[in-house]
Amino acid sequence: MWEFRSMSFWRAVFAEFYGTMFFVFFGLGAALRWTTGSHNVLHVAFCFGLAAATLIQSIGHISGGHINPAVTFAYLIGSQMSLFRAVFYIVAQCLGALAGAAVLYGVTPNNMRGNLALNMLQPGISLGMATTVEVFLTLQLVVCIFAVTDERRNGRLGSAALAIGFSVLIGHLLGLRLGVYWVGPMIGGAMGAIIYDFMLFPRMRSLSERMAILKGTRPPEAESQQDARGEPIELKTQAL
Repeated sequence: MWEFRSMSFWRAVFAEFYGTMFFVFFGLGAALRWTTGSHNVLHVAFCFGLAAATLIQSIGHISGGHINPAVTFAYLIGSQMSLFRAVFYIVAQCLGALAGAAVLYGVTPNNMRGNLALNMLQPGISLGMATTVEVFLTLQLVVCIFAVTDERRNGRLGSAALAIGFSVLIGHLLGLRLGVYWVGPMIGGAMGAIIYDFMLFPRMRSLSERMAILKGTRPPEAESQQDARGEPIELKTQAL
């Protein structure tokens, strides 16, 4: 496949590893209970949001700055990246998350580690309720990402990275005590991609065009244009 032979592809995969590693390190570090008393949700939410904005700004022009398997899955559902790339991105993100958590574990005193800020269901919150919350939070995040990085959008103002960071922030303000991962975010990511790419601002591509992108035989427009100029790939990251 053309991506496997492209150095831009491997730089993008490493960028996802790098970005997710630092996102988890900073986010979980802020979520640890360093002092007694109630958990400061605002403090944790701002750290996650600012970390997301900073890292997306840093690596967005290299990989797209997904730093989240649910976001990568959403781009796959929207036929905006190949299955091959999506698999490598998700693997890199998971390995990056493990690396970030491992570093945090190593530099945190034993009496402060606890469960390393592992998300747990709060009393009175059922699995169905928590999953539904994650579906809605990830849906709004994906729609925000698709909207602010859409190359078809005219007159884009402000910073896309900052907008995405605020989307992460508001999601944590609500979902920090409620969320459970994987099932809810993946469903929410898929729904967000469908709502934006097929309903709010449809991409007029034929089935054969979408299948070609998914198979990796036809790179997305932004990538093919930039490869022709010999510049780094930018996957839906213009004007970050």
